Amino acid sequence: MATSPVPNQTSCRSGPLLDHLARRVRLRAESVLAPMGLRPRHLVALTLLRDRGGSTQQGLASMLEMDGTNIVGLLNDLEAMNLIERRRSPEDRRRHVVVLTDAGAKQLAKAEIALEAVEDEVLCALDREQRETLYELLQRAAAGAEVICVEPVED
Repeated sequence: MATSPVPNQTSCRSGPLLDHLARRVRLRAESVLAPMGLRPRHLVALTLLRDRGGSTQQGLASMLEMDGTNIVGLLNDLEAMNLIERRRSPEDRRRHVVVLTDAGAKQLAKAEIALEAVEDEVLCALDREQRETLYELLQRAAAGAEVICVEPVED
């Protein structure tokens, strides 16, 4: 019995390819971050804190899409390494504001240099302009991830 083709099927599916590249980057990133005592999730939190100038614990949990228990564990890791500080919010003493320490900023910069080498390795087939285009497209896709598409995108 012959199988019939699936309507509108295309061989150009991005999901599996993005997953494969993400896995390659993640594995290499983990190997270069481990000697620094960091994991990729630590790096994401440190980057958000640097870029936003700090955040409440609840705000950080929301941005990272983590529940309260997991965010506390993540922050405990970072605080034990002296990369962040939790301070009482001056506006609401029941809340904690999380800020990057000077040591955290230095460790983040060191990690970003190591991760640049990872991207150079994984994306070596792309030139600088192509990498910039890829980055811009990924940013656009990530920004639209919360938008529900009701119709397929057509060229």
